[in-house]
Amino acid sequence: MKKRVYTLYRVSTKGQVEKDDIPMQKEACRNFAESQGWEIVKEFSEKGVSGFKKSAKERDELQKIQQAAMEGKFDILLVFMFDRLGRRDDETPFIVEWFTKQGIEVWSVNEGQQRFDTHVDKLMNYIRYWQASGESLKTSVRTRTRLEQLTGEGHYTGGTVAFGYKRVRLGRVNKKNQEVCDLVIDEAEAEIVRLIFHKYVYEGYGAQKLSHYLYEQGVVGRNNKNIPNTSIVRMIKNKGYTGYLINGAVETECPQLRIIEPELFEQAQELRQARTCERGGTSLGTSSKALLTGLVYCGHCGNRLSLTSSGRTHTYADGHTVKEVRPRYSCFYKIRHPGNCDGQSGYGVSKLDSIVEEVVRQIFAQFREVSRKKLLESVKT
Repeated sequence: MKKRVYTLYRVSTKGQVEKDDIPMQKEACRNFAESQGWEIVKEFSEKGVSGFKKSAKERDELQKIQQAAMEGKFDILLVFMFDRLGRRDDETPFIVEWFTKQGIEVWSVNEGQQRFDTHVDKLMNYIRYWQASGESLKTSVRTRTRLEQLTGEGHYTGGTVAFGYKRVRLGRVNKKNQEVCDLVIDEAEAEIVRLIFHKYVYEGYGAQKLSHYLYEQGVVGRNNKNIPNTSIVRMIKNKGYTGYLINGAVETECPQLRIIEPELFEQAQELRQARTCERGGTSLGTSSKALLTGLVYCGHCGNRLSLTSSGRTHTYADGHTVKEVRPRYSCFYKIRHPGNCDGQSGYGVSKLDSIVEEVVRQIFAQFREVSRKKLLESVKT
């Protein structure tokens, strides 16, 4: 009876996906299995998945293979090279060993079978992935350093293009003689950016009011939808609009990319900081009737809770109405990112304040009791 084989093919970068390296791995694995007299019963492919940055728990295909191993659905796991299983020295060696403990043979077309018969086998298994992890780190450092060098030379190196700019080909080529993109100002979008800064600085508009204003004027973003206040805040904070290419800690001045004058940008930052202080961001307001304004944080995501309120109108039998205002401490991070905070979106002010008040009263009562005892002791002496 032929041994049943599962294969795993993986490429980690976008460039490898575009070149489609997986067929090469697939052909090599199929030829190897045929030469061994094995039968491939299932093949798994991962495209654009980093074996160094992503843990096994985040890799769906590897999780499926592990589940199948526990169910005894195959006898051999075959890869083109062992680093296709991963490049993490703190994880991948133990995954390989885990498969062998399930009775699965782990083979590589280029490196043969990984065995665990002796301590030397275990050591060699670890050394292999320790070396692969080091190679990934060195590659990452080289890539980051080169991208920072290109930024320092005033060249766009990829990534999200901020609103107000666009990618164009101006004839610049990379070391492989392939034409690459550069950034230029998109004048239509740049006018919107200038409008946002002008109204923010000179007319007192906040991000929310700007979002509504742009919607009323029929101004939309690249997705033909309203520009949300979160995007406007990012624009206000983006130093790149003053004519800079920014990559991590590297900032290169590029006057041809200037949309906003530096003086206007600095005024916007001063206003933003001042408004943050007014909302309890760095200093605490004292005019609110809520006890914990600016002092209370969400215990689930750690973000500061903001004071909000909701209204409800009661109409009595004699016809007069009374509007009831209910203040709440709200977690705006929970509201904007519901999947990233598992706490409540809001807490009633009266309930939360009363709990804190009671705790404070107990603490002061303890202080009084300690003071009373010390006073009695002093009288006795």
